[in-house]
Amino acid sequence: MRAVICKEFGPITDLEIQEVDDPQPNSNEVVIDAEAIGVNFPDGLLVQGLYQVKPPTPFVPGMELAGTISQAGDNSGFKVGERVASVCMTGAFAEKVKVHKSLVMPIPQDANVAEITALMCGYGTAHHALKQRGQLKAGETLAVTGASGLTGLAAVQIGKAMGAKVIAIASTDEKRKVCTENGADITLGYENLKDELKTATDGKGADVIFEVVGGDVFYACSRAINWGGRLLVVGFADGDIPQFPINLALVKGSSVVGVFWGTFTRKEPEVYAENMKELLVGMHLAILNLWLNAHLNLKKHLKPFYTSMTAKRAAKWFWFLKIMETLLCLFLKKCMALF
Repeated sequence: MRAVICKEFGPITDLEIQEVDDPQPNSNEVVIDAEAIGVNFPDGLLVQGLYQVKPPTPFVPGMELAGTISQAGDNSGFKVGERVASVCMTGAFAEKVKVHKSLVMPIPQDANVAEITALMCGYGTAHHALKQRGQLKAGETLAVTGASGLTGLAAVQIGKAMGAKVIAIASTDEKRKVCTENGADITLGYENLKDELKTATDGKGADVIFEVVGGDVFYACSRAINWGGRLLVVGFADGDIPQFPINLALVKGSSVVGVFWGTFTRKEPEVYAENMKELLVGMHLAILNLWLNAHLNLKKHLKPFYTSMTAKRAAKWFWFLKIMETLLCLFLKKCMALF
């Protein structure tokens, strides 16, 4: 089979597609023939050695997929031919993926596998953050940074579904328009963010802040949170991991709460399974309007993704685009002749 290989940590352009042996499951594992594979922001961080965890190299990146079981271990609880989805820290950028049974969930036979992959990582992170970590309540105010990305839009939509007033924070008018279309009550930019958040909340600050940017944005959010508020640490998209002034938690009676969805899925599999059931129901009831980057213009959206990952060395973006196009084709078997 073919798989994407990260030989050592470095630029995304160093990834290679190689022929490797088909995986063989043990009694508690299954092998999934991939039909859809999610491409997420953390994947780009991981292969560059910039993520919170660093797997030993070489490795196959990719953390979510959906498809059909082609092999099933005797104690896996699954059968060949079942359609399933799975999350895994690594290994998903391949035609066939071996996964432990605890990380596999069945999906409807007629499910849209592209939507399923969007639900798992992006929507799964936002849902876990707001429900378990932030304990968001109806009537509270939720602020979301990086709100125009997949995870940010998921937080906007899920926050609205949970009955919150949602303030979406994004860098351009175009991005803020997308946030409004996806349910945001108020949209803000990053300039004077602390003061703007205070103004938007009548001086109180937000009850829950879903924070994915880090750096100066985190500092602004930590000063614009309500009494008893929860500041959710979801990521550091700008690469600057801030140092929290702990006295702010004291004077505001607030909490800084970490959100690490991948570890959550392994440490609390039963809760994770319930979360995914809730999301799947929400999807089928059209509560969530899925935002799928794969349905948008590929070049338009992958170019800024690449340049943000590589300190804006835009001269190399073309080669990254070619690699990412190849990754996305992995789950389309009819396109195998293109490799």
